[in-house]
Amino acid sequence: MSAMDPTEIFRQEASELFEVLEGALLDLGQRPDDRELVDSAFRALHTIKGSGAMFGFDKVASFTHEFETAFDRVRKGEIKPTQELISVALAAKDYIRALIEDPQSTDDVIGEAILDDLKRFVSFDQPAAAVIEIAEAPPLAPGGSKQAGWHLYLEFESHILRNGSNPLDLLEDLCKLGPCFVVPVTDGIPFLDEMEPEDCYLKWDVKLHAACDKDAIDDVFMFVQDEMKLTLSPLEHVEAPAPAPLFQLLDEEPAPMAEMPGPPVELPAAPVAEQPVAKTEPKSEPRPEPKPDAKREERGIATVRVQAERLDELMDRVGELVIAQARLTQLAASGSDLSIKMIAEEIERLASSLRDTTMGARMVPIGSLFGRFRRLVHDLSRDLSKPVEFVTSGEDTELDKTMIECLADPLVHLIRNAIDHGIEDNATRAANGKTEQGRIELAAVHSGAQVLVTVKDNGGGLDTARIRAKAEEQGLIAAGAVLTDHEIHQFLFHPGFSTAQTISALSGRGVGMDVVKRTIENMRGSIDLSTRPGQGTTVTLRLPLTLAIIEGLLIRVGEGRYIIPLSAVEECIELTAEDERSRGRNFLNVRGNLVPFLRLREIMTASGMPDLHQKTIIISTGETHVGLVADQIIGNHQTVIKSLSKLHSDVTIFSGATILGDGTAALILDVAQLVAMAQSKIEKQHISEAA
Repeated sequence: MSAMDPTEIFRQEASELFEVLEGALLDLGQRPDDRELVDSAFRALHTIKGSGAMFGFDKVASFTHEFETAFDRVRKGEIKPTQELISVALAAKDYIRALIEDPQSTDDVIGEAILDDLKRFVSFDQPAAAVIEIAEAPPLAPGGSKQAGWHLYLEFESHILRNGSNPLDLLEDLCKLGPCFVVPVTDGIPFLDEMEPEDCYLKWDVKLHAACDKDAIDDVFMFVQDEMKLTLSPLEHVEAPAPAPLFQLLDEEPAPMAEMPGPPVELPAAPVAEQPVAKTEPKSEPRPEPKPDAKREERGIATVRVQAERLDELMDRVGELVIAQARLTQLAASGSDLSIKMIAEEIERLASSLRDTTMGARMVPIGSLFGRFRRLVHDLSRDLSKPVEFVTSGEDTELDKTMIECLADPLVHLIRNAIDHGIEDNATRAANGKTEQGRIELAAVHSGAQVLVTVKDNGGGLDTARIRAKAEEQGLIAAGAVLTDHEIHQFLFHPGFSTAQTISALSGRGVGMDVVKRTIENMRGSIDLSTRPGQGTTVTLRLPLTLAIIEGLLIRVGEGRYIIPLSAVEECIELTAEDERSRGRNFLNVRGNLVPFLRLREIMTASGMPDLHQKTIIISTGETHVGLVADQIIGNHQTVIKSLSKLHSDVTIFSGATILGDGTAALILDVAQLVAMAQSKIEKQHISEAA
């Protein structure tokens, strides 16, 4: 087992930090007064800078440092973030990502231009602040008058240096608040042969003589709060002599021991400014050992980063185990040995539990996908001059990671169409009495064994007449053909079909919605359209939870056995003698509703005579219901999906295969293709009847 490349680990962590940074910047555009968002963005920047320097990404560290410096006035509350500033900050984030992921594709000129834009937006007409020397801490009042302050005890985690943070830099920032008297605590330093050069063993005892509030001190340590323990208490009024600056002292030769005041009993001598030790707080008191931060320890072991390939391999092994368990169960059922049956039942229970656990490990909250589209909506809203509010819900809904990866491109197409085609321009919305800001809603919710993902806009809705005219123009339907609105809307998924009057960078070429439908159907899902003129359109994607193992209904047609995804099955009914006599009609009367049906024996060209009592399985995709006539319903089956070879790519009614308990293969029926076949058959019947 080879260890991961450290730079690859950094790239993965940086990717997560970029998501945090982008989310904070986009939220900041909506809530410019939210200080927590500013802090969150700075924490992400600070970590990227420190980690980048540690892993040798010097350009990343340098550019991010300049980014921080230019954005510092926002952090200090001197200026409010504008939409223009947010856009430039997002461009800076993209440049940093490029420096990490593909350094060869970047150019220093681009980075310099971005930094110039940042400085221009945060500078305005005010001159740049002069660089403050670290040694120039605010002086005390003349005569060393009494002044309140804070007593701090700083204890950093040993690995803080490895994360790119430097405690001396933090003490430097603390000095800017007022005069500081610092005593390093060295009782934790091990012997030289036991010392790790990259670990931090020092602690610091600090007296800060400044009338600042606690929040100002918290701001100094905001980036390392999870990597330190800070004990803070108010400092009583004491006589404070004019101090020598801390970091000036660090650069000078230590004062002779005779001239220094007696150090605290348990603290060794240190080169600090001469000052009396406050008697009210003797350092000789034993300081209790800080208890480990249980929450931090739990957080450290709560998650483990695992390569996706290993999860895929584990899922494959579990699939093979499920197949072997099915074979064992079948063998046990054919015999009379009770002990073998008990073992088979126990293994079945364990295999089922392992399957669920493994599938759960592959589940990812869909919010990780939804977050990507905020930037897309932000940029499209700016480019098209259409103010758009982007709202998401159901981010905790979980899907298999493979489903998440496959779902990204279809949602990009749907959101782009919703903003470009659905949301009207400002003048049209005002004329229709709508608010200036459009709205895009992206939601996910569990529905049985499926997940429903909806993209909804409050635009003008679909223009049914225009779609029909375009379909007639392309020869897809005959002029005057009787079609429902739902059937007309399905032409939007036809390859090359577009109602856009002009071709732009966003749309007009007709290569979007057909790709969406094909991708969703390859995921064994379906897509529905619903619209209300003048009020908007809703696109609903119905998706299975996983593409690895599904619950299926095992049926027999002739001598062959097939699997129907159980999530698509509505009910099972028996084919009556009356239905048998109506072979030319091919419709079932199901509680007053006419449901078309397909005879699987005819589709599969099964040999032999059909069973006397055939069964009909009612399946559905969206609002469409179709019956499938089979000879026998065998029962429920845990189906491990295996892909078909390229030789079977032209057989569209099958979406995959599985291995049964007896070692034979069973093909998995593609429900969407069967429904399309039934609809085509109905249309041909209508044409022949009209003729």
